[in-house]
Amino acid sequence: MATDHNTILTESIKRLLRRGATTHLAKIVNKAHAADLSLVFRTLTLANQRKLFSVIKDVEQKGNLFSALEEKVLLDFIDSMRIDDIVAVMENMPSDDVADLLGKIPQKKADAILELMETEDSEEVEGLLSYGDETAGGIMIPDFIALREDMTSKAAIESIQKNYHDVEMPFYIYVVDENSKLLGVISLRQLVVEKPDTQLRDFMTTDIFSVRTDTDQEEVARIVARYDILAVPVIDETQRLVGIVTVDDVIDIIRAEATEDMLKMAGAGEVFVETQSVIRSTRIRLPWLFASCMGGIFAFFIISHFESSLEKLAYLAAFIPVIMGMGGNIGTQSSTIVVRGLATGRLHIKDLWKVVSKELSIGLILGVVYGLFIAVVAQARFYDTQSSGAFAISVGLAVLCSMSVAALVGSFVPMIMARINIDPAVATGPFVTTSIDIASVYFYFIIATTLIGV
Repeated sequence: MATDHNTILTESIKRLLRRGATTHLAKIVNKAHAADLSLVFRTLTLANQRKLFSVIKDVEQKGNLFSALEEKVLLDFIDSMRIDDIVAVMENMPSDDVADLLGKIPQKKADAILELMETEDSEEVEGLLSYGDETAGGIMIPDFIALREDMTSKAAIESIQKNYHDVEMPFYIYVVDENSKLLGVISLRQLVVEKPDTQLRDFMTTDIFSVRTDTDQEEVARIVARYDILAVPVIDETQRLVGIVTVDDVIDIIRAEATEDMLKMAGAGEVFVETQSVIRSTRIRLPWLFASCMGGIFAFFIISHFESSLEKLAYLAAFIPVIMGMGGNIGTQSSTIVVRGLATGRLHIKDLWKVVSKELSIGLILGVVYGLFIAVVAQARFYDTQSSGAFAISVGLAVLCSMSVAALVGSFVPMIMARINIDPAVATGPFVTTSIDIASVYFYFIIATTLIGV
């Protein structure tokens, strides 16, 4: 349904743009959600993007559109705008979104934008820019509700009504001392049901899940997902509350990190191909495919080494694809499970031998099952040939070795990479599958030549 809606919206907007029907276009655009408009935006030429943007009357909606656009589309569009127009939109965007955007554009232009922004807004943004891009400090918002512990629930409600109209996350009230140190948290529901003269310290929750400003964004996302909270408070080295990370930002992080991991595992870079040029996409994939190419060359040399055996028993070549394929598949399964487990926090580096032994056991069991099955197929197909029994056993053992080694490599390599602080996702692509292919071919010919005696 959502896809149909977006298709209809896109086609309607394109048709109205072609006709120059500005009045009808404005009616549709000003009622559409920014997320839907962002999908339309990336299908338009720069000229039509500017026409569409000009009919949006609400500056806040323009800011929401900025936040929803993909990075490359947004940067290309901003490059065609005047500085004053950019500032007018950014002043109506959340500070964390502005900081994220300014961190991606050229430094000279970012400085010019900051100079033109209102002092209070620019100071907030500059504060966020001082933290790392992928840390809690870099993605937090500095607007939150923080009240003193000795305040009554009645006074707290009055303070919220008076001072916190535009807070993005009003569902949590953070309790602090006179030095802004985080002491506890209260939900909005708790606040409104308590007696008016009850002090906040008497019913606040002191078991708080908080993060430091330098905490990695993936860890922040794991905390929010694990404890099902709408926001997590961010504290500095003195325990002072400086911001919060909200669940909408966490969803973006989870989606971005999962996408990045999948693309790395496929050896296709870190960003979707439609956001890159042909040359850049080609350059990113070249080294990964080179690893596969070198693996194929190594496998070629191994097979060439046993060329005399193949000349005597040509049917040895018949089972090379299935042996390599079974090993490659289980290797990819094991490495994918481990990489995703590490990314979500379900697996830890300290569980190295536990994880590896489990995957190896699975590989052995599956290797026995499929080894027997493929050995029976080999025996049935070549029963009338010389040494058919030895050949069938060779195929079965080769499958067993291939799948066992693949499960071992597929689980062990990502864990080791994580231990030495290298992204384990890169281990699941061509490197693991290529090494498994080489090992599979090698074991197959060693076993076959030994048992059959060729």
